[in-house]
Amino acid sequence: MSKGPISQFIEKHYLHFNSASLVDAAKAYEQQLANGAKMMVSMAGAMSTAEIGKIFSEIIRQDKVHIISCTGANLEEDIMNLVAHSHYERVPNYRDLTPQDEWDLLERGLNRVTDTCIPEHEAFRRLQKHIYKIWKDADDKGERYFPHEFMYKMLLSGVLEEYYEIDLKDSWMYAAAEKNLPIIVPGWEDSTMGNIFASYVIKGELKASTMKSGIEYMVYLSDWYPKNSTNGVGFFQIGGGIAGDFPICVVPMLYQDMEMHDIPFWSYFCQISDSTTSYGSYSGAVPNEKITWGKLDIKTPKFIIESDATIVAPLIFAYLLDL
Repeated sequence: MSKGPISQFIEKHYLHFNSASLVDAAKAYEQQLANGAKMMVSMAGAMSTAEIGKIFSEIIRQDKVHIISCTGANLEEDIMNLVAHSHYERVPNYRDLTPQDEWDLLERGLNRVTDTCIPEHEAFRRLQKHIYKIWKDADDKGERYFPHEFMYKMLLSGVLEEYYEIDLKDSWMYAAAEKNLPIIVPGWEDSTMGNIFASYVIKGELKASTMKSGIEYMVYLSDWYPKNSTNGVGFFQIGGGIAGDFPICVVPMLYQDMEMHDIPFWSYFCQISDSTTSYGSYSGAVPNEKITWGKLDIKTPKFIIESDATIVAPLIFAYLLDL
């Protein structure tokens, strides 16, 4: 398929510096797919609230990503946007807000993410009553699932259909649920749903063990990676933090701790980050540092794009979709 106008514009005008890195990374991602490699996309930040689902859902449907790692916030906020979009409020002057302005937003039940306010009642609480029933049902039966599996159950059950406020095709979580795409959610406890689940454990209504843990996510990934790395597995990282650092460590863990010395390194690495190169910062570490940790090979194609992921990621995904 020939490239569309967005891709042609990128190729014509994005020739130097970070823009050139964007093109190089997109073409290398495309080459990985052509070589039969699998691709992991890791998402930190608030990409779901930034409505990355409008394009990322199509990346999922077209099998251009094979496993996702994301924060608990990204896992839930895509679904919140699905069921409460009309109640969100944009605050374009967020840089000028006073502490009193922020307090007023809290009093109105609005939780701010940069320029976007998530409505607590329509988003968090609307999901809570439905996800609790699914948690409780598993708890009563002595069953255990991962956080994303509970979300998949809720989405595919149809209980949220009455609340849909955006086109379903723009929800990346629904696209992932339809494919039963593997998702890794390290540190899920650090999320609104994680806090809500903890509150039920404290009240004695649920057992903590009903929710599978981060260690079990690593165990799952340690099984998935060898089975899917015959032609390589690429790593496309949006932002920094645990969403990226946790899954990329599966390779040195298998090599060093499991002594699987034939395990292949990640076959591609790209990070979009606005974190400047700095001392001691994982997000600010250049890709070559990962060689010393046994994550990347000397010959692994490596890219870092120092820019805003909400600008860069949709452009790279557009290129992969020939838009």
